[in-house]
Amino acid sequence: MTTIHYLTHIEFEAGAVALLPGTLAALGIHRPLLVTDAGIVHAGILARIRALLPSPDGVAVFAETPPNPTEEAVEAATACYRAHCCDGLVAIGGGSPIDLAKGVALMATHEGPLAHYAGMAAMPLIGAHAAPIVAVPTTAGTGSEVGRGALIRLRDGRKLVFVSPHLLPRRALCDPDLTLGMPAALTAGTGMDALTHCIETFLSPRINPPAEAIALDGAARAWRWIARAVAHPDDRQARWEMMMAGIQGGLAFQKGLGAVHALAHPLGALTAPSLHHGTVNAVLLPAVLRFNAAHVGDKYVRLRAAFGLGVDADLAEAVRALNQRLGLPASLRAMGVPADALEQVVGGALADHSTPTNPRPLTREDLAALFMEAFNEPYRS
Repeated sequence: MTTIHYLTHIEFEAGAVALLPGTLAALGIHRPLLVTDAGIVHAGILARIRALLPSPDGVAVFAETPPNPTEEAVEAATACYRAHCCDGLVAIGGGSPIDLAKGVALMATHEGPLAHYAGMAAMPLIGAHAAPIVAVPTTAGTGSEVGRGALIRLRDGRKLVFVSPHLLPRRALCDPDLTLGMPAALTAGTGMDALTHCIETFLSPRINPPAEAIALDGAARAWRWIARAVAHPDDRQARWEMMMAGIQGGLAFQKGLGAVHALAHPLGALTAPSLHHGTVNAVLLPAVLRFNAAHVGDKYVRLRAAFGLGVDADLAEAVRALNQRLGLPASLRAMGVPADALEQVVGGALADHSTPTNPRPLTREDLAALFMEAFNEPYRS
């Protein structure tokens, strides 16, 4: 068992989920709320984890997490938490249940409304009395299990970030065996989420060499192993490597993200179609890499070396080709995004917390052009 303490306490190894009962006891959590989604229930993972706990039939469960967490879902889960007199949370799944659990940890212990705590400026309003969370990730990509932030769509349609060190899961039980057999499309989408996190944090202009080193290693790991994980869903080595890459992306978040995420967040706030965040990142990434190319110093050289590409390789084209090999959509249009979403998405991106840390400054025109390039149409102002 490898124990890492970086931002939070991580247990990483096949079988790590078996540590859950002792972890809850160590944190003083006696009545946890298990937060998950329908896919985890149908896959049998919830039943497997529930069986580890004393009196499993009496454990409270909220399994209605939507694909993109919403204010309404936070309220429903918080009501469940209070009705069962819970004293902590176990988040089981991908980024959506983990982010939802962070919303519950906040709203079960702080006076509302939820919007009051949104954004980086509101960080001091979130106190240490937030409910404790244990994260059990079942996908490899979001990094939310080691992140201090949650993205939640409010009633008014805005998708906002809630950030505090007090929202960090107190423990992350990272068991790559929980990702075995994950469908190819989900493996590809979450894996590209991990790769994009690592690339964008590496390219961020903020000065943070430790986070930058983690991001570069994570990017190389994801690049090497993602295709094998997609092609061979039961390959334990590939699953181990991709879960580690996902964690590394989350650990490097401290350095900031960029234009991919600035656009992906408002795209994820669209009510229709419902978009998978990692897949959106994959589609946006080539356009953003082209846009940033002259503003990153030697970092593309270092990425090419980490990926085993030639010194003259077109990094954006290499990512586009990887998306194609993984069977991912070629454009936002192919994902069902309507062209008339441009103004809503660009407006959201301008206000997004990831925009200031893109290596090249972003204007409204820039963001509109990036949207249309990813949409697969030229932009006409």
